[in-house]
Amino acid sequence: MPPAVPSVTRALRTDVTASLVVFLVALPLCVGVAVASGVPAELGLVTGIVGGLVTGLLPGSSLQVSGPAAGLTVIVHEAVREHGVAALGVVVLATGVLQLALGAAGLGRWFRAISVSVVEGMLGGIGLVIILGQLYAMADHGAPASGPGKLAGLPGLVAHAATEPRALSALAIGVGTIAVIVLWQRLPARARVVPGALVAVACATAAAALLHLPLKTVQVRGLADALRLPGADAFGALASPAVLGTVVAFTLIASAESLFSAAAVDRLHDGPRTRYNKELVAQGAGNTVCGLLGALPMTAVIVRSSANVHAGARTKASRVLHGVWLLLFAALLPAVLEYIPLAALAGVLVHAGVKLLPVAPLRALWSAHRGEAVVLAVTATAIVTVNMFEGVLIGLGLAVAKTAWEISRVHVAVTDHGQGAITVRLSGNATFLRLPKMLDVLEALPAHRPVELDLTGLRHQDHASGVALRSWAETRTAPGTAAVRPAPAL
Repeated sequence: MPPAVPSVTRALRTDVTASLVVFLVALPLCVGVAVASGVPAELGLVTGIVGGLVTGLLPGSSLQVSGPAAGLTVIVHEAVREHGVAALGVVVLATGVLQLALGAAGLGRWFRAISVSVVEGMLGGIGLVIILGQLYAMADHGAPASGPGKLAGLPGLVAHAATEPRALSALAIGVGTIAVIVLWQRLPARARVVPGALVAVACATAAAALLHLPLKTVQVRGLADALRLPGADAFGALASPAVLGTVVAFTLIASAESLFSAAAVDRLHDGPRTRYNKELVAQGAGNTVCGLLGALPMTAVIVRSSANVHAGARTKASRVLHGVWLLLFAALLPAVLEYIPLAALAGVLVHAGVKLLPVAPLRALWSAHRGEAVVLAVTATAIVTVNMFEGVLIGLGLAVAKTAWEISRVHVAVTDHGQGAITVRLSGNATFLRLPKMLDVLEALPAHRPVELDLTGLRHQDHASGVALRSWAETRTAPGTAAVRPAPAL
């Protein structure tokens, strides 16, 4: 009987194969996210490289892969537009340091307490903004800055694409890119070893070259020229409240997306589970290095992570090697990027944006938890109409308010004993949110009858409701002033 292949060798072999698959998935996305964020394409590759070589080596989640994410495109573009590319490195560096501190303090697991409807709404809002922005890029046309502006400009975009041959050619390339990605997913699994996004971009690039289409393409500066190491003067931007707000937004969104991704990846394999605090430290280390290099922020990316798991990855070696392949490509073949039409990358991102839309979760929530569905829809709408940070805050505030309203349920039972006292028993949670209901019942009682107010059934009573109920009892003027049986010690 031939000797068995050592398990270590077998694992390394599958990890090498998986790393190549992840590299092919990551390459077009790294470039597309960078271009959509308004920074040089090489910076997307740098973030992918750091995600592999730095974050990939650290403990936390062994199989999820980090890099530039479509989910951060919107907020990065806003930051670059408002504060400039020079400030991006400082913002990302501060984000990384804050993530390191949160992870070291053991707060990583608390990000799992964020309402799922808010996270789904955040992803949905991001997806909508990506789609709206990249529709303009697919037609080689400049996009308005605001979400409402992008919506209002769609009729003009359609008219421009219909009357301008160059725009129509770009739109055809973008739509063709999306069609190839969608159709590729329907092929047998053996054919889909090469990722559909890479095939689509390659086909679009070949079509544009063969047909001599005058399309905008990726601008390449070279890896060394694209890096923007933050100087000492750039750190002065951190004194601005607006920049600090951007840092907080980067931290919350990147951390939440990474840790939710880790939870999703854990469900895809039966290997070691994620250690959330260590994963947050790993993300922080990666973002710190990205900030020092002036690159894009990183998160764990579910698309690359699921590709890694499905390709048979066993250890963190696969994600580290994917960073090596990105580094070799960026060092040896950057000129290849110059042939890629921007419309093709826009098509890739439109497809990625559609996948972010929480259609199935929204349908499920509407049928079972309509309040959560409203939170999801409001969060997504606020992100599109206002901006990312304020949209998420609106969603969180609404989720907290909804929860407070739901847990402050109180039941008021009135028992009339004929000519004797009337008993009013309160049970549940008495809070200021339910004071109108409680006081309406109490004030409607006959003024000439004694009343016994039984609070022993309450699980919680806040200060406002306690003061209001005592005040009502003290103002009763009927014989046998209202007796109060107090709530148990809470």
